[in-house]
Amino acid sequence: MCKTEYAVCGNPHLLEGSLSAFLPSLNLAPRLSIPNPWIRSYSFDGKEEWEVNPLYCNTVREIYPYSNSNRLLNIVDMAIFDFLIGNMDRHHYEMFTKFGDDGFLLHLDNARGFGRHSHDEISILAPLSQCCIIKRTTLLRLQLLAEPEYRLSDVMRESLLQDPLAPVLTEPHLLALDRRLQLILEAVGKCIDTFGEATVVANDTAQPQSPAEDRAKVDT
Repeated sequence: MCKTEYAVCGNPHLLEGSLSAFLPSLNLAPRLSIPNPWIRSYSFDGKEEWEVNPLYCNTVREIYPYSNSNRLLNIVDMAIFDFLIGNMDRHHYEMFTKFGDDGFLLHLDNARGFGRHSHDEISILAPLSQCCIIKRTTLLRLQLLAEPEYRLSDVMRESLLQDPLAPVLTEPHLLALDRRLQLILEAVGKCIDTFGEATVVANDTAQPQSPAEDRAKVDT
């Protein structure tokens, strides 16, 4: 496959591609499309503020809903996911309206992921490196996947072998996951060195108390 309107050609006849799955219609599952605060500039005319201002996160923290919810932590999670797959195209994110402001983010539209296995686009990690916050559960999972017995590339390789389209990812892409994971941990380490673990690592492991537990405290 080699056409003038595409900037890629087969080698000699095989071409890397992506497979997309679609969510239910908006009538069945209403959702909001929200601009990513770290949207990338898509022209040569100028830069977005976050691309030139290392203190940009201070502005984001003052804007609802990033000022009083877990949304900013979820944005950091999304940036980590995008960095691992090499997706520079996260201009929007979506949320199901049913769950309100504290619902989870839909990592929808990842077609630009796994493009260049040899290039690590550090700017994708801007929400992490500029805000210097991360969920404890996310950090623990990343640290586990960096251990030799649970290496991310091995876990992904084994998982994808079950897919009808196996191997899905080429070996260089799998190895890039391990390399990028180390870069994420290094970024977190720099934040901890600067601000301290108590400030950087957000404790999201505490379970909310049940109404019965609250009543018991009042009774005593």
